[in-house]
Amino acid sequence: MRIWKKSMSVEEISAGNKNTAASHLGIEFLEIGDDFIRGRVPVDARTRQPFGLLHGGVSVMLAETLGSVAAQLCCGEGLLAVGLDINANHLRGVMHGWVTGTARPIHIGRKTHVWQIDLTNEQGQPICVSRITVAIVEAQ
Repeated sequence: MRIWKKSMSVEEISAGNKNTAASHLGIEFLEIGDDFIRGRVPVDARTRQPFGLLHGGVSVMLAETLGSVAAQLCCGEGLLAVGLDINANHLRGVMHGWVTGTARPIHIGRKTHVWQIDLTNEQGQPICVSRITVAIVEAQ
């Protein structure tokens, strides 16, 4: 069952994220399914920490970007999804390639949403599990 209240393409979402922190880090939107959104981030000089691993903050940035965009697509007109809380468990380091994240809803309420974002490496192994809670507020 399709959960989205707003219909947007991957290209439209990408255009809306131009000149943001997400675009600066190379985050790409890949797919919008009936109940998920998928994107990825490169592991390169922009996203590594000094030991050569993907910076944990970049994993959280990918998770928050995907969860927030997904929540916004579930909002009615005149409403915004804004982050309240995010957590992440880093499971495995990544030194090169791409990390892909998939956001799926746990709870879609009138005033709050909870989304789980699972991040994997190119071999499909889990590298991070994140959960974001967003508030649904009226646009100003």
